This record gives sequence, structure tokens and C-alpha cells, in this order.
Amino acid sequence: MRDKLFQIIVVVISGLLIIKLFDLQIINNNSSQILERASIQKVYDFPERGYIYDRNKKLIVYNEPYYDLMIIPKDIEISDSLSISKELNITSRDFLTRLNKAKKYSPVKPSILISGITKNEYANIQEKLWKFSGLFIQKKSKRKYNFQTASNLFGYISEVNTYEIDNNPYYKAGEMIGRQGLEKSYEKILRGKKGVKYFQKDKFNRIIGKYNNGSYDSLLVPAKNIEITLDIDLQVYGDSLMKNKFGSIIAIEPKSGEILALVNSPGYDPNLLVGRDRSVNYNNLNLDSIGKPLFERGLQGQYPPGSTFKIINALIGLQENVIQEETLFRCNGGHFYAKNAFMKCHTNQETYTDLNNAIYTSCNTYFAKTYKEIIENYETSAIGLDKWKDYVTSFGFGNFLGYDHPTGKRGFIPSSDYYNRWYNNSWRASTTISNSIGQGEVLTTPIQLANFAAIIANKGWYIPPHFVKNIENDSIDKNYKNIKETLISEKHFDPIIKGMIDVVEKGTAQNSKIKGIKFAGKTGTAENFIKINGQRKQLTDHSIFIGFAPADDPKIAICVFIENGYWGTRWAAPISSLIAEKYLNRNIERKWLENYILNGNLKEEYMKPYLYENFTINE
Repeated sequence: MRDKLFQIIVVVISGLLIIKLFDLQIINNNSSQILERASIQKVYDFPERGYIYDRNKKLIVYNEPYYDLMIIPKDIEISDSLSISKELNITSRDFLTRLNKAKKYSPVKPSILISGITKNEYANIQEKLWKFSGLFIQKKSKRKYNFQTASNLFGYISEVNTYEIDNNPYYKAGEMIGRQGLEKSYEKILRGKKGVKYFQKDKFNRIIGKYNNGSYDSLLVPAKNIEITLDIDLQVYGDSLMKNKFGSIIAIEPKSGEILALVNSPGYDPNLLVGRDRSVNYNNLNLDSIGKPLFERGLQGQYPPGSTFKIINALIGLQENVIQEETLFRCNGGHFYAKNAFMKCHTNQETYTDLNNAIYTSCNTYFAKTYKEIIENYETSAIGLDKWKDYVTSFGFGNFLGYDHPTGKRGFIPSSDYYNRWYNNSWRASTTISNSIGQGEVLTTPIQLANFAAIIANKGWYIPPHFVKNIENDSIDKNYKNIKETLISEKHFDPIIKGMIDVVEKGTAQNSKIKGIKFAGKTGTAENFIKINGQRKQLTDHSIFIGFAPADDPKIAICVFIENGYWGTRWAAPISSLIAEKYLNRNIERKWLENYILNGNLKEEYMKPYLYENFTINE
């Protein structure tokens, strides 16, 4: 009986051992469980992040090496904490705080103890690491910028947070990820793919060689460089013109949709968001409530487009056949659009204005009457307005344009439903007449207006604006090669372009002529209101200009938006003409105009809201 019991016990134990060996060697042999053992040290090999070049192959963003000091909490002797902190030049309390944080993440997996160590610091630390187990160096790289511009366009990189770690198995604590801008949009391309090496440790936690002869190791996949559409020289020149002015410059190559410049003012040096001081610098920038340098005005700013919007109403009027090029409207210094409701024009004299004259003199009356004819061309005002909206949105207004940047706003183009809610289904064309001159409820972003200028230059079509021109050994999104057409026929653009040429030649932007280059454009002035202490206050108008050049073969389309810049011809139009001249001729002949702009200062305008006693701005 005893012999049988002994045999049964031997069989059972042997069976359990066989099952365990089978589980270890067969079932879990290829699983991650083995590789997570404390006796195996995992070391990542990070590819250098991809470089960023401009359209002319000038290097803008590159990398410089830095080092992270890694810690494995389980292997640290607490008795050594005083010596370690002394050697690392940190307080023992700081060291213990970081050690406890690492333990919470994992006692057996490496965490970052000190990040962003320079070459010199690395040399000093490396000599002392042999004294302590549980510490090792991991090499990485950080961003470096050759130009102090386009910070919001590029974005920045920083450590992953808990949410990102939990939702993306690729990232581990302490690793870097692209934030905002192109660093975020093209994260996978710019980061590459990290490799990993596994090392076997003995019972004294010393590395004795590669685990399983390196069979589990993986090679890194190099990152790819990208060539962006920006002309960095034009970008830097735009920055100089925007000194002491708040606003944006956006320039697009009309036939390709490639963005040549995205100037945001005020800006900041992108190198501020690199290294150990990144968080402090970011907070300082974020607390700037006047300049708001982190606010990308060109993509996020939603403003009334002012008189630049008159052009789209002219195009819709032509398409709807409610006006012709020769159509005359009488202007009596303005337009009575309802009882006791008068829209003032730019002249006090009675005139008869055709389309061409209306464009280059920016006649409010002409476009108000055109808009009214469009809306009333249908059975009801609601149907007419929705048809009008269809035309407007076909130009990309009221929606994202599909550019390869994560930041942006839609703007706003009202529908009949919007007015039905506000006016309880009792409204008509005259109720919404401000839409005719780009005021009212219409809101647009500067990039939409720049794209609008490109559409006019192309006579009715556009390729979605984008910032990346080429990707190393890859291709850009096919969306940036596909043409999008508006609902306006090509033939209707010719009289519009003629009128825009006359804006510069003999109209509201005569100070912006470029010798030897035919420049087409449209000035705009947008009313600027703010709520202070609950009361609506009017501040200085915004200055706007859209245009393109050369008018007969457009190479550049531009929108300049200057906050509190008075009227369009004062700042926005001359800045636009300097940008066009710089891009097309590579130099500036009109030094008098350039000096006027470079020395222009609108800072007093931006301080006006803060001069009100006990002010509180209502957002």
C-alpha cells in the first residue's frame, strides 16, 4: 500500500514538473513574461528623431545628444542614498522622492532618475556609476532649432503622460512624444521605432551577457526626415515685419496648396521648450495674457473678415445671375436696408457704381444690394440663405481645411436654422445684411482667407493647404494632391481679378504697388469689440488684406491680419506687398515702405483694455 502511495506521489510530482517545464519552455517561451523577469535588463535603443528642412533644403530642426540617468529601484541600496545623492549633486530628499516615484511605476523596471544630462555632466556621472548598482545611462537626443520662428507650427516634444502610456503600448514612462504642431501630426514618421536589447544578470545583479544570445533583441527603425513647404527666409522676414504688432501672415503657393509662411506675432524662441526648463518656460508663455504667444492666430483666430468678404458675395451674385459685370447700383453715401437702418458707405456723394468700381472703392452699398438680391432670389429667405451658405462653404469657410496641423478653428458661417432660433422664424435678407460686408455673424480664420485668395488666383479651385512637402522614402497624404472645386464657374473670376488689380492700381491699396509686378488684392477693415466689466466696448478696428501676385500667373497668395491695425490699407496691405516682393524678387527695393513697417509699433493699442479702471474682460 505504501509502495503504491509513493508511486502515485512520484507520478503526480513528475507530472506537475513536466507541465511546468512545458509551460515555461513551450507555451510561455515566446511571451513577454520571461523578458520582464528581474534577472533580465531591458535597454532601449532610440533612433535619432527626424530632421526638418524647409522647401529649399535649409536645415531648421535637428538634434543634439543628451542622456538620461536610469534607475532600477529594486537594485538600489537605501544605505547608499546619501552617497548617490552627493555624487549626483542632488539632495538626499530629492533622491528619495524620485526613487519612490520610480518604485510606484515598477520596482524592477528602469525609470528616469535625472533627464536631460549634458555631455559634460554625463562624463562626470559615468566615472562614478561603477560604485552603485541599479543605475545606468541611456542615450537620447533633444531638439535644436536653427531659427527662432514658427514655434507653434513645429510644436515641441515632452515626456509621455499616464494617459498616453495606458493607451499606447509603444510608449514607456520617461519617453518623449510630439506635442502640438508638426511634431504631433508626424510623430510616427519623426520618431522612427525604438530597438531593444535584453541582458542577463547574475545573482549579484551584474550583467553577464546578452539574454538567449540576443534572439529577442530588435533593431531600431530609423526616423524619417521631412521637408516642409515653408520658405524659411520668407518666414523670418515676415517675423521682422510683424515686430510690435499682433496678428498673422499666411502665404500659400496657389497651384500646390503649399504654405510658404505662417507668421504668428508675438512669437517665441522654440528652443525655450527644450530641456529641463521647458515646463517653467511653457508656464511663463502661457501666463502672457496680453500677447498670448501660444495662441496660433493664423489657425485659431476667428475674426470678422470685413470687406475682403465682399468678393465672395460678388462671385455668388454673378453665379446666381442677380448681377452682371455692368450692373449699376445707386449709392447715396450708404444704404437704407430697413426703416431707420442705414449702412454708411465711404463717400457722401450720390454715385452709380458698377462691379469693378465697387471692388476697388469697396462700396458697402453695392455688396449689400447684391447680397439682398441673392437671398431674395429664392422662394423664402431661409432657402436663399442656405443656398448662399452652400456657396460660401465650398470655399472652405466654416470648416477645417484639412491641413496637416492639429490646431485650428472652423470659423462660422450662419445658416437659416441659426437665424430661426434667434428671430423665432421671423427674419429676412435685411436682418442679415451685415453678412454682405463681412461683419455680422460671419467669422473666418486667416488661413481660410489666405486659401480664399489662392482660390481666386486659381479661378475657382484649390488644393488643401499643407505644411509638409516631402517625406524621406515616403509620400505625403494623397489629399494634398487632389483638387477641390468651388460652386462658382471659372468665367466669373475674371471681372473679380480685374477689380482686385484695380484695388492696388487706383483703389484702396495704392500704397502697395510693386514695381514690375501686377499685384491683385482686397483691403478689409473689421470692427473690433470686447466686453469689459460686462459692457461692450469698441476698440480699434482690425486691418486685413488678401491678395496674390503676379496677377496673370500667381506664385503666391497672401492674407495679412493685424489686430487693432486701423484700416486695411494702413498695415495689412503694405505688409502683404512686401511679402510678395520678397518672395518673388528675393530683395526689397521700396526701402521707405519697409522702414515704415519695421518701425511700426501698435503696443499702445493692445494696452487700451487695461486702461479701464477695475477692468474685467469677459471672454
